[in-house]
Amino acid sequence: MSFSAPLSPLRHGALLALMLLLSACQPSPTQTRIQGNTMGTYFVVTITDTYPGGKPALQKEVNALLARMNKEISTYDPDSLISRFNLGPANAPTLIPATMAKIVQQGIDAGHLTGGKLDVTVGPLVNLWGFGPDKRPVKRPSPEQIVRARERVGIDKLDLLPQGDHFLLTKRIADLYLDLSTLGEGAASDEIAALLERKGVDNYLIEVAGAVRSKGHNSQGNPWRVAIVEPSGKPGTIEDVVTPNGMGLSTAGSYLNYYELDGRRYSHIIDPATGEPVTHKLVSASVITQTTLEADALDTALMVMGPEQAMSFARRHHLAVYLIVKTEQGFEARYTPEFAPYLSAKPQTGATKPVS
Repeated sequence: MSFSAPLSPLRHGALLALMLLLSACQPSPTQTRIQGNTMGTYFVVTITDTYPGGKPALQKEVNALLARMNKEISTYDPDSLISRFNLGPANAPTLIPATMAKIVQQGIDAGHLTGGKLDVTVGPLVNLWGFGPDKRPVKRPSPEQIVRARERVGIDKLDLLPQGDHFLLTKRIADLYLDLSTLGEGAASDEIAALLERKGVDNYLIEVAGAVRSKGHNSQGNPWRVAIVEPSGKPGTIEDVVTPNGMGLSTAGSYLNYYELDGRRYSHIIDPATGEPVTHKLVSASVITQTTLEADALDTALMVMGPEQAMSFARRHHLAVYLIVKTEQGFEARYTPEFAPYLSAKPQTGATKPVS
């Protein structure tokens, strides 16, 4: 999914917070739930504390927060800060706010950590394959087009420096294209969580598509639970149930955002190393970390890596990771030992196994 694409397919379609898992009882009178559309997808915020000003104030302030973020990092808004940066010249520093700088820095850090599997400058390749603001190609991009697009990609061409309360963002080549769509939903979840906590809310569940942030308990006094949904698309098919326990949880999937051209299926997950959509059998990657922004960065990188490399990377860095892999027998879930404590229930069917 690209940031702020109108009604675009969900990048995080593999994860869904199921409120029915929480309780079959009537919700507490203090429970408040708001929802809406943002970043080309949906958001839902549920709290069990009193919000100053009530539900109307909560809806208004969350909407305003998301609108502000959209004006900073939406590549679909030609007047957004990121769009103006992308259209600007090389070596001309752009002043950006700390909220946007945090997202950029996370992208740079995750890019280094993953050996370039996450690259926030991969936009030229995303657009070339028809998953950005540009239209989808009528034919497969040529090797020459891919080579030219790859020359415009690389976090080594991007610099971020502090400047008082703001930051200076600079690109070393004029046609560098910064795209923060893979991090936007996680960043939004964290920003909403910060807003709630400033207002004294200590019990909440936030969903921005598949980027989930929670704290405290639901209206029945139990920890929030979310479901990782099987990628088959069958209604109500749950792979596993997770209790995030105040952590950030994000899932990336490759099975909802794709198109077919000349009999071949092309996923929106682009490998910066090859310049082409991935073809491996990993269809979903979930990550639990302290912040949803970090989890959002890592789940995309894991999707680029593929099942074997992703699991090796997760084990090497002691990450809480849950992968769903397509096999000849169906879907198989694999998770690291660090993810196991967050599993609160298992489905009756399906192949699920830890990888030690």
